[in-house]
Amino acid sequence: MKRPYIICHMMTSVDGRIDCAMTEHLPGVAEYYDTLDALDAPTRVSGRVTAQLEMARPGTFRSETVTPLGREAFSKAVDAGGYEVVTDTRGTLLWENGAGERPLLILTCEQVSREYLAYLDERKISWIACGKERIDLPRACGILTGEFGVGRMAVVGGGHVNAGFLAAGLLDEVSVLVGAGIDGRGGQPAVFDGLPEDRPVTRLRLSGVKQYGSGAVWLRYRVEQ
Repeated sequence: MKRPYIICHMMTSVDGRIDCAMTEHLPGVAEYYDTLDALDAPTRVSGRVTAQLEMARPGTFRSETVTPLGREAFSKAVDAGGYEVVTDTRGTLLWENGAGERPLLILTCEQVSREYLAYLDERKISWIACGKERIDLPRACGILTGEFGVGRMAVVGGGHVNAGFLAAGLLDEVSVLVGAGIDGRGGQPAVFDGLPEDRPVTRLRLSGVKQYGSGAVWLRYRVEQ
């Protein structure tokens, strides 16, 4: 099945931490969106936690019926050159509407409530439901290409959604903008986070390095499948 070319793009401290409240103070943060735009990936993917902090409305969706969809399905509310994709496994985030520079597209599993999908439909928000208990990322990526025309996309965090794409063998490239600063706090998230301790190392091949006057360094790697 065809799928997009997928790049994980993140900004980190020198010690590999990605907490947004920290990275926004790093020398080099001004280059983050320039480097993201340079990847030519108009569709961007965020996890539920990141989306809740940066995009969604406050609060949690409460379903009265809790009747699961129980099957694979999708709804295309709008055609676009790129989408703001959010992984929200059971359907909990609240939204204004799907309009914007990049229309919203929500990924859920098949246990999402029908009421939540109706809520998205009312707001002209596209969605894909696939995977019995968790999102089937390979299948979702196939639908993104086949039904939504997505050719390239950037996965932009947090650490668990990045790790999910990595574990599924879906990443073609890793792009990291390292800011000139150190976090150093315990328990902070990393670019890839939450995978089993016995997982083998993923090997990368360096494909590009660029240094900025701020002290930041942009590193690009190809993933060796």
